[in-house]
Amino acid sequence: MDVPGIITAINTGYEYLWGVTCVNDTEVWMRGSDDKMKLFNLQGELVESIQTKSGNSPANIAVTRSGDLVYTDYRDRTVNIVNNTQIQTVIRLRGWIPHGVCSTSSGDLLVVMDSDDYEQTKVVRYSGSREKQSIQYNDKGQPLYKYLSGHIKHISENRNLDICVSDNGARAVEVVNQAGKLRFTYTGPPSTTKGSFYPQGITTDSKLRILTADWENHRIHILDQDGQFLRYIDNCDLHFPWGLCVDPRDNLFVTERDTGIVKKIQYCM
Repeated sequence: MDVPGIITAINTGYEYLWGVTCVNDTEVWMRGSDDKMKLFNLQGELVESIQTKSGNSPANIAVTRSGDLVYTDYRDRTVNIVNNTQIQTVIRLRGWIPHGVCSTSSGDLLVVMDSDDYEQTKVVRYSGSREKQSIQYNDKGQPLYKYLSGHIKHISENRNLDICVSDNGARAVEVVNQAGKLRFTYTGPPSTTKGSFYPQGITTDSKLRILTADWENHRIHILDQDGQFLRYIDNCDLHFPWGLCVDPRDNLFVTERDTGIVKKIQYCM
């Protein structure tokens, strides 16, 4: 692999910058600490700004196959799709709080959610508003995901249809196959001190590699599709990296939580 390098950096103006999702290789949506989601081009120009329906800050964002923006609102327990500035609530939950969301290759939505009683976490697959699949337990009936209050989980579907969840509370990345069977748990490379891995944003690329932001250690971990550590991106002066996405050309976008800057990084040729 080549030495990663910063191609461009965009100052988004957010006080805290949490998430990023790629529309294509020229535009990216951002979410931060307020109620507005912002679309930027790579020249750093603001193309569009959308306010959430409720006035709450979005918990997570994604882009559908057709290019529509999706966001979760954990305060009013909804998943919403933005189409030409019109916001449609497609999922309204009862007893569960939505966090991470991603759009799949088949057009479904995957949503990570926590229960109101603070004891359970699950991943649910939706086709439109209809629940198709729920992933919560392993073969022994034990929870796949750990609930810890205040720890938001992020989600991404790999090209092999594996479902990858970064769980900062558990200090782990949990990967299940399309059927919801656990494939592996990643807690850092073998040299990692237990509990010192702090995963936040997660994404995958065209070569099925998994990338996750280790925010308190100011670096990105790159794994292969089977959970083997490949390398860090730790040379791009990252400050509390949080949100991640990969564009169609395998360029990585990384949000820095405290600077309001998103960096576009070339990490492979």
